[in-house]
Amino acid sequence: MPRLARLDAPGALHHVICRGIERRPIVRDDTDRAAFIDGLGRVLTATGTPCYAWALLSKHVHLLLRTGAVPLTTVMRRLLTGYAGAFNRRHRRHGYLFQNRYKSILCQEKPYLLELVRYLHLNPLRVGLVKDLRALDRYPWSGHSALMPAGAGLSPADLLTPSKIPTRVRHRSLLCYWAMRELGLPGTALAAKLGLTQPAVSRAVLRGERLAKGGGIPFPKK
Repeated sequence: MPRLARLDAPGALHHVICRGIERRPIVRDDTDRAAFIDGLGRVLTATGTPCYAWALLSKHVHLLLRTGAVPLTTVMRRLLTGYAGAFNRRHRRHGYLFQNRYKSILCQEKPYLLELVRYLHLNPLRVGLVKDLRALDRYPWSGHSALMPAGAGLSPADLLTPSKIPTRVRHRSLLCYWAMRELGLPGTALAAKLGLTQPAVSRAVLRGERLAKGGGIPFPKK
């Protein structure tokens, strides 16, 4: 599936894992968690680095990133150095917060991208931070819960059923945009799944792009 990263060319897909030094926590409370996610959002936006999945746990964090114009090493240095400095000041500590260099695994995009997104987003459930999928929907420190509010309470059946209800049209458009532009799914497969024609999917992608870029939705987006 994934393999050790050797290249960081633009477009490369990386599963990044950052662990606390000596297996210590990298967050102590929700203030730390919010600071890390805010910093992540600022760095990704400033560097134009797409993030497809993320999960912040107690002692480590998982990120699924695609290298943009800025090298991954620069992105991660800005993120980890900035957060570690703020963490040390807040908790009146000194020294390293993270274990050596972050781990980066270069991933094959097809056919593993969707599986990687699922794997990363299930981490809070896997390690026992939440008890079930319903609780994971509300867990605020992973990309899964960030995507669930973007659906405005719509069920998968709502999104997959053709409808002219404005709310469903908007969120089906976002789904089309993310699926094609971000995940690289073919338009023919998406059209068949959603019960749409290919021209309708193309129009939905354009609507979704306008919504994603103007709607303030943090993940996933460039």
